[in-house]
Amino acid sequence: MPEYPGGKKAFREFIHKHLQYPAAALENKIEGRVFVRFRVDGNGHVVFSEVTHGIGYGCDEEALRLVNLLKYGKAKNRGLRVTATIRTQIAFKLPVQTGISYSYTKKVKEEPPQPKPTANTGYGYTISF
Repeated sequence: MPEYPGGKKAFREFIHKHLQYPAAALENKIEGRVFVRFRVDGNGHVVFSEVTHGIGYGCDEEALRLVNLLKYGKAKNRGLRVTATIRTQIAFKLPVQTGISYSYTKKVKEEPPQPKPTANTGYGYTISF
C-alpha cells in the first residue's frame, strides 16, 4: 500500500492545515465527516476520487479538493508499480470561538427633563342622544 510521507500524523496535519471550511456550512452550522475513496497510482498521484458518504453544503467538494492535493509514496507489489484504493474520512468541525468579547459604550450625561409649559388648555366634548 502506498503511504503518505510522514505517516498518519502528517496526513492529519496536512488536512488540518489546508482545510477551508465552506461558507455555506459555516452559515448553517454544519459539522460531520465526509467519507472519501480514492485511487493512488504507482507514482503516488491521486488519479480518481469520489465521495462515498457526504454531508453537503460544500463540504463534499472541499474533501475532494483536499484528496486531490495529496501526494503519496510509490506503491509496489513484487517489484511492479500498482494502483491502490484508499478510503479515508475528513472531519468538518466548526471552529471554536475563543475568548470573551466585550463592548464598551460611554454613557452620555443625561440632561434634566425640560418642564412642560403650563398653559390652561382644556378639552371638552358633547354627547348627544
